[in-house]
Amino acid sequence: MSFLVDKADFTAQIYSHLMSHAALAEEEIDGMKLIQLLAGIMTETLLLFEQPDEGLDATYGRLARLLDCEPAEGPLGARALPPPYIIDYETEQGRAVAKTLFEDWLDCAYEFHELIVFIIHNVILRLEEAGQHRSEVLRIFIECTNRCMVYELAAQELCDIVIERKIGAESWSLTESVSGLSAISGRCLALSQNACEIFAVPALPDKLDQVAYVMTQEAVRLGIPAGSDWRFGLAANDCLVSAPYDLINSLDPCCRELFEVIGLHSLMDRAVACAKAAGRMLAVAAGGESPEIEPVIAKPLAMAAMTDTYKSVCTQEAIRSC
Repeated sequence: MSFLVDKADFTAQIYSHLMSHAALAEEEIDGMKLIQLLAGIMTETLLLFEQPDEGLDATYGRLARLLDCEPAEGPLGARALPPPYIIDYETEQGRAVAKTLFEDWLDCAYEFHELIVFIIHNVILRLEEAGQHRSEVLRIFIECTNRCMVYELAAQELCDIVIERKIGAESWSLTESVSGLSAISGRCLALSQNACEIFAVPALPDKLDQVAYVMTQEAVRLGIPAGSDWRFGLAANDCLVSAPYDLINSLDPCCRELFEVIGLHSLMDRAVACAKAAGRMLAVAAGGESPEIEPVIAKPLAMAAMTDTYKSVCTQEAIRSC
């Protein structure tokens, strides 16, 4: 019960979690990582409520009043934020921290939320003491939290779309569902690359590994066995690729419609959202005691759909650029 919790001790416990995750060498703190952890904690907190997106605006307003400032305005610099796959990774760490702290507060989610707002307020003031203006830190926190929330909501909606429109209405199998989402993720990633990166194919960039990691970790969080067999049996770089264009052409309009509605315009953001959804559908297909597809088969299939589509689209774009 929340009224039995010593709030001072609980606050100190949260600070300890945050600092241990964001610590660098010689007792320094990675400020950006700390902000992303807080964004993940806030997102997980708001997901306890029926309208988490509405709670975001109210929370931002509350923080602005506590800090006596508005978030910094204007366009963000190209390197103001980490790449989407890093934001997803770090905010997921924050969500994991929040889940470990929920047990004593589930009877009073609002009180827990208020305590988290108090902690974020104090962390922003500490970062200002270290040289970061509070309005800029508040802006970065808002941007990271918005992305964490939209990745979560988009992944949920994408899975619902696949289940209702493809599995239910068009009799897709779970294998096709996982492959379709994985392939669209690979396609979005390929289209987000610049010309120099496109001409680097067939070498696979770190970005592909990072986006694939979003998918694999989402599946592992939901019960898929971790391991090194994700790329087992994938074709070599000099082999012909086989992207599932029939699945892509069928599912892509539905994904585009959703992304336009929720305002997810960045291709890299879309790649991350689709990768998270693919990981969830993979957990449905290959999880549990009697999976429809054995994990040792399902994992390479998902990875192959993403990788082959990435290679195929990059090759097509490179040819067009010639």
